[in-house]
Amino acid sequence: MPENTKSEVKKVVIPVAGLGTRFLPMTRIMPKAVLPVVDEPMVAWIVREAKMAGINDITFVISENTKIALDYFKPKTKLADMLEKRGCTDLVEKLQKIEKEFEDIKFSVAVQPEPKGDGDAILKTKKMVDKEPFAVLFHDDIFFGKQPAVMQLLKVFQTSQKPVIGLKRVSQEKLSSYGVASVEKIATHLYKIKKIIEKPKPGEAPSDLAICGRYLLTPDIFHYLGKTALTQKGELILAEAFREMLNDGKVIYGCEIEGEWLECGKTADWLKSSIFLAMQNAEYGPVIKEWIKKLK
Repeated sequence: MPENTKSEVKKVVIPVAGLGTRFLPMTRIMPKAVLPVVDEPMVAWIVREAKMAGINDITFVISENTKIALDYFKPKTKLADMLEKRGCTDLVEKLQKIEKEFEDIKFSVAVQPEPKGDGDAILKTKKMVDKEPFAVLFHDDIFFGKQPAVMQLLKVFQTSQKPVIGLKRVSQEKLSSYGVASVEKIATHLYKIKKIIEKPKPGEAPSDLAICGRYLLTPDIFHYLGKTALTQKGELILAEAFREMLNDGKVIYGCEIEGEWLECGKTADWLKSSIFLAMQNAEYGPVIKEWIKKLK
């Protein structure tokens, strides 16, 4: 690539192949990615974020049990015809609105037969991504704010052409549940990452900046994933590949994302996030707020 040529991010990877064990018994019959958040499957919020950031090439990392996550985005011709015959024009319009919103998205899939870690999921997309930079959006992290989370990372990448990791501040008592970054501050909301500590013990976190499910990666991540050792559980962990990169002197930036971080990785968090988003909804918000008042 010529020295002055900057790479553009045109692809997004969304891993959805996990078992969703934290959501049992619900995930006995449906994958976590299609659990509803307000009135849409969880994964629809993530695809919309990519689209709002101008990225229309999306690769899902699926397993045999999670391929249904793609079905939401496919035309529902038979259902529309049935509703049309019954005179349910309002419901037909709802279906058409969804199809129109996502009609320009190019979907592809990579298969992860067994859930062997987030690094393994990303490694499975090597052929799809090829030699281009790409974004990774984890489907159980939703952001609500003025600007899509991944777009905030894109702005850093456009200038730096280096990997960018999304960060959010977390209270001290919760830090042991996350990967936490040791950082050097460069500007407002922008950091140079020095080290990543996975699930630090209480009092040992290097900062209050947790990794929050948004990444802008360069193709060399595949080289590092390919040589990163598996954990004792046989998993390939993305954070370990970052550690190898940092040890080799590679530069990785951290972007503190503005907006609400609505976690959906555990049942209680998913319920709270769905209620929060329902309260922002023009149709459901007034009803939910009035209902909550009556509960007090």
